[in-house]
Amino acid sequence: MRDRDKLVVGVLPVKRGFLSLEVAMEEKDKLFKAIKGVKEDFVTLVDVDDVCEGGVLFKLDEVQPVVDKFRKAEIDALFICHCDFGEEQALVKVAREFDVPVLLWGNRDKYPNTFEMRGRDTQCGMFASTKVLTRNKITFSYIYNVDVETDEFMDGYVNFLRTANVVKAMKRLKIAQIGMRPQPFMSVIASEGMLVEKFGVEVVPFSVPAILRSVEELAAAKGSQVQEEMDSFKERMDCSQMTEEQLAKIAALKITIRNMMVESDCRAGALECWSLFSREIGLAPCMIVSELADLGLPLSCEMDINGAITSVIADAVTLGDSAVFFADLTIRHPENDNGELLWHCGPFPYSLRDPDKSARMINGQATWELKKGDITILRFDDIGGEYSVIATEGKAIDGPETTGSYVWFESPCWKSLEEKFIFGPYIHHVAGVYGNYSRAIEEAARYLPIKWDEVGTGPRSL
Repeated sequence: MRDRDKLVVGVLPVKRGFLSLEVAMEEKDKLFKAIKGVKEDFVTLVDVDDVCEGGVLFKLDEVQPVVDKFRKAEIDALFICHCDFGEEQALVKVAREFDVPVLLWGNRDKYPNTFEMRGRDTQCGMFASTKVLTRNKITFSYIYNVDVETDEFMDGYVNFLRTANVVKAMKRLKIAQIGMRPQPFMSVIASEGMLVEKFGVEVVPFSVPAILRSVEELAAAKGSQVQEEMDSFKERMDCSQMTEEQLAKIAALKITIRNMMVESDCRAGALECWSLFSREIGLAPCMIVSELADLGLPLSCEMDINGAITSVIADAVTLGDSAVFFADLTIRHPENDNGELLWHCGPFPYSLRDPDKSARMINGQATWELKKGDITILRFDDIGGEYSVIATEGKAIDGPETTGSYVWFESPCWKSLEEKFIFGPYIHHVAGVYGNYSRAIEEAARYLPIKWDEVGTGPRSL
């Protein structure tokens, strides 16, 4: 991972001017002890130790140095920790300078005021701070007033990291457009102009002739890169139904599109998978979708631009815990009323396969079932200029074997979810990841802003 891809979190401990600095510093140290090392491969923490007395903000003349340090660090999120009642005028002056997600929390007080000692009044101060933040139209997240050592604190903190990473991923986002929309697929029509105006999302067209020339040259030369990819395919899956020439083409296509996406700084892409590559190279490109998803470069099928953005949200929210698979909602489970087949011709990541089932490549397509586990599926989409996102959590279950790449998914109430997709604005394409992330996606929608579409517990009354 490149350093610039890391989530940079500015951590701002605050205290009331007349309350104990020593006690505030103890609270600050407890916080850093808890959060240092959490998701450290994806997160960089920035403190204020060198610009505030005791590493805690309470002096107004230290606000600007804090702002300058956070701005130089290019923070993606701001974590405000109340070490006691806090100083709302100072913290809001910092928060106003940054258009980033804000987290507010303070440790639970151990005792109230006594005649001998003034307490911290942490919860009281957070009520004051949130009023000021709200009046200044600053969107913020919040962890309940719980002890730093609790699972509830850690769950809230990690959820915020996921939320902030989604928001970061949507900023200055570039989506690769590889080919054109297949004529029959009117359902995947998206507005490039609206995406730019609302979110700053740029769609970057890739030259298909340039891709095809590169594939032809790389496959014919069969250099070390292509050979390494071919060997990797053979080690991981049954490639007996693929010729050496076909494997070389798939390897060359993976290398070409990966390099073009990295060079163009594209976080994801939409691919004309249906007809273009089958016609031009005689193979489906599904396997390269599988492979690139495992490299953190998800591709959507059938030129689904909104589907590619959905995949970016899904990829960002996991903080590296799961690759993204891009699926059709296809048929209901023959025996389980809450079961649904998540399927596609063969683009699901190898890392998510069921290790006890066979893994094959046929005609350039991944052919395997995904593993058991908790799954979140989601969809970002629009209609009439309004953008919405929906997400629901479920689990992988047993079901009949089928072709391509697939997993049977059980939701809490399928009929409610089906109804949401029927009435829109969503289509049959979803991004899926292993884990439970709907809460973080809902929170991210508040910041973007995107309408959050709640999945009910049952179908509406007709």
